[in-house]
Amino acid sequence: MSAERIASNSRPGWDVYFLGIAEAVAARADCRRARFGSVIVDVHHRIVATGYNGAPPGEGSCLAGECPRGLRTYEETPGFHQGNHDYSDCIALHSEANAVANADPSRCRGATIYLARIDGDSLPLCDMCGKLIRAAGITRVVY
Repeated sequence: MSAERIASNSRPGWDVYFLGIAEAVAARADCRRARFGSVIVDVHHRIVATGYNGAPPGEGSCLAGECPRGLRTYEETPGFHQGNHDYSDCIALHSEANAVANADPSRCRGATIYLARIDGDSLPLCDMCGKLIRAAGITRVVY
């Protein structure tokens, strides 16, 4: 890399930088429907934890066909188009939940969580993930 490139002001800002990392994390997602990634970053711009949507370690795999919900189309999912998103038959945890589960709680106070989806439009937080994020002490969400 040239000295000119290093000296220029073309470096991405923190939000762009960490959203790019969240996109890379999403590539590991184990879901047939959507691939999300999350990155928790402390107040010093240090990564605390990452997470992607998928089953808990050692449990089934949606990509291997072990998730009943993942085997159905959206049309076959009861209530999906009416906004009734019942995930009781889904084996996965959301990326936000996996990131919080992997994080050192003491480093989450005042932290930011970055959320990215690589196979579609970003979605707002679900109620449970929003509560989990607040309970962890994370004060900012960027997606």
